[in-house]
Amino acid sequence: MKFAEMSKNELQSMQQQFQKEYEGYKALGLKLNMSRGKPAPEQLDLSMGIFDILGKNDYTAADGTDVRNYGVLDGLEEAKKLFAPIFDMDADNVIIGGSASLNLMFDTVARCMQNGALPGVTPWGKLDKVKFICLVPGYDRHFTICETFGIEMVSVPLLSDGPDMNMVEKLVAEDDAIKGMWCVPMYSNPTGITYSDSAVKRLAAMKTAADDFRIFWDNAYGVHHLDKNNRDYLANIYQECVAAGNSDRVYLFASTAKVTFAGGGISAMASSPANIAYTKKLMNAQTICFDKINQLRHVRFFDNTEGLYAHMEKHAAILKPKFEAVLKTLDEHLTQLDCAHWEKPKGGYFISVDTMDGCAKRVVALCKEAGVVLTGAGATFPYGKDPRDRNIRIAPSYPPVDELVTAMKLFCLCIKIASVEKLLA
Repeated sequence: MKFAEMSKNELQSMQQQFQKEYEGYKALGLKLNMSRGKPAPEQLDLSMGIFDILGKNDYTAADGTDVRNYGVLDGLEEAKKLFAPIFDMDADNVIIGGSASLNLMFDTVARCMQNGALPGVTPWGKLDKVKFICLVPGYDRHFTICETFGIEMVSVPLLSDGPDMNMVEKLVAEDDAIKGMWCVPMYSNPTGITYSDSAVKRLAAMKTAADDFRIFWDNAYGVHHLDKNNRDYLANIYQECVAAGNSDRVYLFASTAKVTFAGGGISAMASSPANIAYTKKLMNAQTICFDKINQLRHVRFFDNTEGLYAHMEKHAAILKPKFEAVLKTLDEHLTQLDCAHWEKPKGGYFISVDTMDGCAKRVVALCKEAGVVLTGAGATFPYGKDPRDRNIRIAPSYPPVDELVTAMKLFCLCIKIASVEKLLA
């Protein structure tokens, strides 16, 4: 029976029952943290061989470069070839960076602010106002970059097949202050949805008031499938941009942060020849080179992109049971009550749950009081403010399955408590 169909007396009876259960959880003394999408120790163990992959005298790249020394600003050719199939682009259009794609994204925004998106284009920082479209719910660190540079964030709903494209197209066509847009297009953070082919085509072809409008395509989970036989597919945004005559519109980003080691992987960006050439020119003032030893380690460890895909199947074997446990618990405890809604992602690192309006902060607070830490309510929205106070991001990756099930049962209970409180108020 749905909560909305219950009488006041039935809800009050439920409330007493739920509170008794909640006190039982508090007595367990739980100390579980599900606030961020961290790889579990077993996942990190999968890549330990990377430290021994280079022999004592194995420090020479394919072109003869001594990776211990200066040079090769944009990365080893073999590292570019490792990432090129992931982007579905030519290796010449790839730059290899340091350990985090977030650094590349931050630096790219900084260059546009300081120098402009291309030579001769007005730097964004010299304009009266700069705005970015931010899909919601979305990735909090994208929002932090905007706040750091004083970029105004314009929220647009993320639907089950991608951005609300009617709204996006209208905004970018009418406002030349909108210079950018954040996208996590595959297994999106936090909802886990993948953009439809139609959404990708419309993003590539839409008319924009700003000639230097840029899409920041953060494909962080492009290889993070839970089951290679039941996975999503993402259209090639760059090819669509080229076909629409907007080849410079998109910057693409990826990394091995959740493939090998968080903070110890390698990152990459890809874009049009013009964007890449301009980026390298500006990078030359920033650094001489990134860590080529680590680049070579990764190339040797995976051998090629197929080797990387095979490695990701090992990750999937660890992650899939955790996602299944979360989804099963949500379904068993909440579906019939109709007090929350969620997607069922086929990959990535998160599951997004929408409670009844006005309940998310209360749910997070109840969980914390009972020993389970979740991502703060509102974190998936610009400025940390969810206007409907309903979205909560679940990160299933780190806890063992048994602890995860316990945490999710408590989470569901807290949703029930908050929902009944809302209905009785």
